[in-house]
Amino acid sequence: MKFAELINRRYSVRSYKDTPVDDKKILQILEAARLAPSAVNFQPWHFIVIKKTENLVKLHNAYQRDWFKTAPVVILACADHSQSWKRSIDGKDSAEIDVAIAIDHLTLQAAELGLGTCWVCNFDTQRSAEALKLPGYIVPVAMIPLGYPEEEKIPPKKRKQLEEIVHWEEFKQHYS
Repeated sequence: MKFAELINRRYSVRSYKDTPVDDKKILQILEAARLAPSAVNFQPWHFIVIKKTENLVKLHNAYQRDWFKTAPVVILACADHSQSWKRSIDGKDSAEIDVAIAIDHLTLQAAELGLGTCWVCNFDTQRSAEALKLPGYIVPVAMIPLGYPEEEKIPPKKRKQLEEIVHWEEFKQHYS
């Protein structure tokens, strides 16, 4: 599959079949995340794969949406602030940026394998951290539901035009 086709194939899936996801596919998806670049190659991430019903319910309590409960797998992507690179000039911590890059690799690999994902960032991070017994330096960044999409049709993407987001040589405001 060509890259342009792959990025158009990936979308935020909000309804999943109850078909189990094979561990081999999950490992292939996690390998794609593992190979993502990170600042100074510190790789400050951890991915917790949740498949057991009792643990999925704990995450459902952190994000109480009915559609979220349809995913047979959830991957909790976490930043390890004890391992991340910090910019010396202002202390900017790269952990969450690095995790986001890895998540993007993960979601694209899932799409190539015919699986759907959705970035979920609007969740109770404290509740998820407590449920999964995370140490304080491990911070939940996103929950990624994973499974086979209920719908076969890929919805059209709603994106701004390039002219609205690209600036040549200097920033010029395009809207008032």
